[in-house]
Parts: sequence; C-alpha cells; structure tokens
Amino acid sequence: MKFTAEQIAGILEGEVVGNPNAEVYKLSKIEEGSEGSLTFLANPKYLNYIYTTQATITIVNNTFVPDGELATTLIKVEDAYLSFSKLLEFYDQAKVNKSGIEQPSFISEKSKYGENLYLGSFSYISDNVVLGDNVKIYPNCFIGENVVLGNNVTIFAGAKVHSETIIGNNCVIYSGAIIGADGFGFAPNPDGTFSKIPQIGNVIIEDNVDIGANTTIDKATMGSTIIRKGVKLDNQIQIGHNVEIGENTVIAAQTGIAGSTKIGKNGMIGGQVGIAGHLTIGNNVRIQAQSGVGRNIKNNEVLQGSPTFGYNDFSKSYIHFKNLPKIVTEIEELKRQILNQKNGKNG
Repeated sequence: MKFTAEQIAGILEGEVVGNPNAEVYKLSKIEEGSEGSLTFLANPKYLNYIYTTQATITIVNNTFVPDGELATTLIKVEDAYLSFSKLLEFYDQAKVNKSGIEQPSFISEKSKYGENLYLGSFSYISDNVVLGDNVKIYPNCFIGENVVLGNNVTIFAGAKVHSETIIGNNCVIYSGAIIGADGFGFAPNPDGTFSKIPQIGNVIIEDNVDIGANTTIDKATMGSTIIRKGVKLDNQIQIGHNVEIGENTVIAAQTGIAGSTKIGKNGMIGGQVGIAGHLTIGNNVRIQAQSGVGRNIKNNEVLQGSPTFGYNDFSKSYIHFKNLPKIVTEIEELKRQILNQKNGKNG
C-alpha cells in the first residue's frame, strides 16, 4: 500500500515542500529512515538526523526552517507529533480494512451477517450466529452456535468464541483468545474422584471491550460471565465462571480471577495478580502487580502484597522487611547485653 506526499498532506492538512509525487509504503524512526519510508521530526534532540535521514518523506512542524541541504521531502504541519500519531491510526485502520469471504471457510446457512463482512480462510461460523456490520473475522477462527457479534467487531486469527456468547459493538478480540469455554467446575466424590458440573451459562461482553491474546473467559455455570463496557484486558488473563468485571476496568497480563468474583468499575489491576473466588471488589480500586487478594475490597482502596494490605502500609513495612537481618542482629545484641547485665548483678 503506497501513499504520495500529496495524499498524506491532504490527510494531515499540511504543505508539501519537495516532491509531491514522492511515494512511501512503510514507517520508520528518523534515524533509521530508508528509501520508501515515512518519518517525523518533533523532538529537537533529533534535529541532526533531518540532514542525514534516508526517509523519503518527513513530517515537520510549520516552524521548521532547514539550514542545510535535505534529501527528504517535507510535509509541514501544525504539530508533527500529533500528525504522525493521526497517520499511525489511519495506517492501522487501512491495514486491517479487509472485506470479503475467503476460501476455504464455512458459514452455516442458518446464520446471518451484515454488510462488509470479512471472513478469513479456514474460519467456521456455526448455526444461528448473528454478525453485525463491518465484522472482521481473521483466519482460523471458530464461532459457535447462537453467538451474537455487534457492529465493528474484530476477531484476530486463531481466536475461539464458543456457543451462546454475546459480544457488543466495537470490540476487539486478539489472537488465541478463547471466549466461553467451560468454567472449572468439578464435584468431589467419596472415592476421591471428581465429577464434572455442567456449565450451561454464557459470556456477555458489552461495547468497546478489548481482549488480549491468549486470554480466556469462562462461561458461567448458570447465568452469565459479564465483561462490562470499556473493559481492557491484557494478554494471558484467566477470567473464571460467573465473574463480573465493571466498566472501564483495566487488567494487566497473567492475572487470574476465580469464579463468581465481582469487580467494580474504573479499577486498575496490575500483572500477575491473583484474586480468589466469591469476592466483591469495589469501584476505583488499584491493585499492584503480583498481589494476592483473598478478601472483599472497599471502594477506592490501593493495595499491594500477598495477602494484600494497604499500599502505604505495605511500602512502610517493606522498608523494615529489607532490614530484617540487621534488625535481628541488633535485637540479638540487645538481648546479649541485657543478659550480661543480669549476670553481672547476680554475680
């Protein structure tokens, strides 16, 4: 996919200084620019590179005036950094703006889909699936029976969406994610074996949710596992059955949430956090990385540790923890001195 300097200037409402027909097909840092690449100059620390870069086109601020010869075509804009960010967004959208049904793939005759569907090769759409407009399903995906996808949903290669799942508008599910697999439900038998408890619920994902690569969200035993609108999940997260995550909560990688726990809105949960089951965690809660949560959490708490306690208390305690060997030595010395004093008096 190639763009000319004139086309880019039109997108950014900028002015071309140099060759308007110069073409680019990739992006680069200014110090790593090569023929056919587009870059930008916003930070004065990188000013010298404008005279040596091999990038075909460089976006600069309107105020930039070269004091030497340039090999690159300039596009002058109000704010080079913001303009380049806008171009990154445009480039990303153009890159994934696919449509059409590739073969081999399968769509059940009992399913329905809206306008501008993209279905990648080796993907499978089961019975009674309903797909909205502008849905993009990349290769090697599986969509189970009775699944509903809203408008503008993107499911990247290799993701699996199991039966009865409902996904809202503007959601993104990245490669390898599994939505709606059975929850971890087993009942112990008297002989020490376990019997599987049927998981007959589903997963509901509301609008504007992002689900990272290889993240798993289990369907409910009964009822629904619910991911509220605006939630952002990182890669490799485990969400147990009947969990509910409140709107606009963000969770970092390798966090595990056990079944039936309810997490409030606007939370921030760090990486490798473990949260036990059947808990209630309030709104606006901050949980630091590698914490272990085994109790209910009130609104607005900031926590760290395993088991977790108040962040400020943890920070103060950690100072003493680091000094434990020294503290123990000092205590032993005090005990020795006291014992010597006692012995001296007794003598």
